[in-house]
Amino acid sequence: MSEDFRTERDSLGEMQVPADAYWGAQTQRAVENFPISGITFSRRFIRALGVVKKGAAQANRDLGLVEENIADAIVEAADEVIAGEHDDQFPVDVFQTGSGTSSNMNANEVIANRAAELMGEEIGDRVVHPNDHVNYGQSSNDVIPTAMHVSALEAVEKDLLPALDTLREALEAKEEEFAGVVKTGRTHLQDATPVTLGQEFGGYRTQVEKGLGRLDGVREHLSELALGGTAVGTGLNTHPDFPKKAAEYITAETGVEFREADNHFEAQAAHDAMSEAHGALRTVAGSLNKIANDLRLLASGPRNGLGEIEQPENQPGSSIMPGKINPVVAEAVNQVHKQVVGNDAAISAGAAEGQIDLNLYKPVLAHNFLESAQLISNASETFGTKFVRKLEANEEVCEEQVERSMALATALNPTIGYDKASEVAKTALKEGKTVREVVIEKGYLSEEEADEVLDPEKMTHRGILGDD
Repeated sequence: MSEDFRTERDSLGEMQVPADAYWGAQTQRAVENFPISGITFSRRFIRALGVVKKGAAQANRDLGLVEENIADAIVEAADEVIAGEHDDQFPVDVFQTGSGTSSNMNANEVIANRAAELMGEEIGDRVVHPNDHVNYGQSSNDVIPTAMHVSALEAVEKDLLPALDTLREALEAKEEEFAGVVKTGRTHLQDATPVTLGQEFGGYRTQVEKGLGRLDGVREHLSELALGGTAVGTGLNTHPDFPKKAAEYITAETGVEFREADNHFEAQAAHDAMSEAHGALRTVAGSLNKIANDLRLLASGPRNGLGEIEQPENQPGSSIMPGKINPVVAEAVNQVHKQVVGNDAAISAGAAEGQIDLNLYKPVLAHNFLESAQLISNASETFGTKFVRKLEANEEVCEEQVERSMALATALNPTIGYDKASEVAKTALKEGKTVREVVIEKGYLSEEEADEVLDPEKMTHRGILGDD
């Protein structure tokens, strides 16, 4: 055996493990068995594994099931995992056994060996046993879904909601700033009756607010923890008070409210909560995509597009066209949406699978959910701070376009009727005149009446113009 390796053992025999690794034989087997993607679990999921193992050790200590000195060492080692001090000790590929057993044992071995070291013992001597101590009263089948819910809900609460609120605030500020900027509305990408730029941004702000509300609704089911169900949901080898105590410790550690699952068989055999929650993420990503698309259109130009808003100059837009500026941040948001839609397809398919008492798509469900949450969080923060906040209204262009719009004729309907209003609009388009000019030329309205009925700003409010 090389000095670079040590011998570790599991039920299948001996394995050579890197000498400086905290992981053991089962982790090493998984590293060798699953050279699939090179993708390992994210910081959020590794942290959640530490949180679960810490909460379990605290509960087992309180219940007198694990010796206090060993439990305390496990807690200290788990704290280091929670803090991110051992992320390099979690090398197992996401694409592994469907229960996530390899990652559960990875956590058990790392925490056991580090706990032994903290107690002054040698790594690998099993004075702290990965199964008998760190995994006491647990199974991969309840640990991994618990870590899934802990990491997912923490990602929503601590990353996604604050980032979306940053975007909401940026949109709200522009809603107020642009409140007096009257512009042409558009439906079917054709001219429609006037709106204010502020009203459009109010719509975007409301989309994000409703998205925040949708995400708020995922708490109910993600807060349920499978821990305590062990292998199939019966709770074999687990103290009756363990699930509640562990959930209380997990709540205290995260600051997020968690509780024992309503039904452990459902919590391990199905992952409808993950599918439901990711549906909210997909909807939010769709909202951001729509907003980004609209802002790209409104900023198109600068001379031969709509040009109603001026976008920030984040970076040069072309390697060949000098002076070109592209809406690069908005485009990044568009791409995030497409990735989230792909993740949603995988999560929907995985959550609907599994056989009898266990869903076997846990790792890919966890990975895709956390990737979506991180992407949407980062995109929302960046979109709000680097794009939306820096937008400016091109008031001159807005005013010019709204005055030339054929859709102004809509306001004539209550006064001169639809047929005459249609005649006015068609004549204006054919002769290159404004609706105001034509309706006066035809004698349908006086100049004073036209000024009253064809006031674009008044058209942005509910009511009938010219009606005393």
